[in-house]
Amino acid sequence: MNHSRRDFLAGAGMAAGAFVSVPALLSAVQAPASRVAIGLCPEYNRQVRDVLATMFDQLGGLQSLVRGKTVAIKLNLTGPTEMKLGSMSTEMTHWVHPEVIGSLVSLLGQAGATRIRLLESSPNGARPLEDFMIKAGWQPKDFASAASRVEFENTNFLGSGKSYARFMVPGGGLMYAGYDLNHSYRDTDVFVSLAKLKEHRTAGVTLSMKNCFGITPATIYSDEAPHDEPAIVPVGFRGPMHSGSRTPPKSAPQPVAESKDPGFRVPRITADLVASRPIHLAVIDGIYTMTAGELPYTREHSKEWVNKAVHPGLLIAGMNCVCTDAVSTAVMGFDAMADRGTPPFETCDSTLRLAESLGVGTRDLKRIDVVGTPIEKARYKFPAMSSLAT
Repeated sequence: MNHSRRDFLAGAGMAAGAFVSVPALLSAVQAPASRVAIGLCPEYNRQVRDVLATMFDQLGGLQSLVRGKTVAIKLNLTGPTEMKLGSMSTEMTHWVHPEVIGSLVSLLGQAGATRIRLLESSPNGARPLEDFMIKAGWQPKDFASAASRVEFENTNFLGSGKSYARFMVPGGGLMYAGYDLNHSYRDTDVFVSLAKLKEHRTAGVTLSMKNCFGITPATIYSDEAPHDEPAIVPVGFRGPMHSGSRTPPKSAPQPVAESKDPGFRVPRITADLVASRPIHLAVIDGIYTMTAGELPYTREHSKEWVNKAVHPGLLIAGMNCVCTDAVSTAVMGFDAMADRGTPPFETCDSTLRLAESLGVGTRDLKRIDVVGTPIEKARYKFPAMSSLAT
């Protein structure tokens, strides 16, 4: 697939409609607090929809948020289909489960959403997201039948759009001034992050905010991206985003900070992204998951798995991503107010603190109204990453 510079940039500078931002907040203004719901759900079955429906009612309902609107859902399907924890399926360890996806789509449709887009930057070049799902043994038609109009987009490249959408970070950005993303992140009224309850080897935890690290297209932010403008690339690993080994193409917004430390870079990029592309609804699948990282991996010089499959048996949802992730962090047995040097942020800065500093939301549990199951009854303690010898 070939695209000219004109196709990619579609008008240098981009019209105001191609930028999505939120007003910069004064540092003296307290970050907003929002209600978070926790629901116990032991298995992936019909109960998932019922529990989610109750949780959304506890949050005030979905109708006012989605009726008559386009909704984009960023899934968490990180890593290739063949990367599994032993013989376990990906959705039982590190992917969001199709039962949760289908239930969410159904409830959004019932609440009046007129169009629902399922989004993920799948590691299969420019092939459709549906192909990636089919390779994983899923049936995209099952999601499509859950609501009247369901679409799919592989956001790792330009996709069905004619230009990338530019999202400038309020206040100038912590790592980059802005980010060029697939059009689907702009062409929507409501943005949902559907994540898995997991630890992360670089960012400490990966929840609704870290899930958005994957909205950055490989055509711009991978090792193989050109130096001048975007282009289709075969693999799409975002190595430079982690390591700072190179800058994005000259056509994209450039760094505003210099560091080669992934523990500095990844949390700041994540905070930038959720400040510039706000999340309206965060949903976290913690029914089954795994410990010790975002992907399965074995100990160095052995075939012993570092990860362990676990069964917290819960779902978490909220209308503010920082509040939702703070509650989720506490449910995992960690201190949401912790920062670098303290679990789960032993070797990184806290994305929670950085996003809070940008005015996205509060991580202070004293200010967050938790409804449904209390944190104390939902808590499932994850081991500190520093306790896991590799």
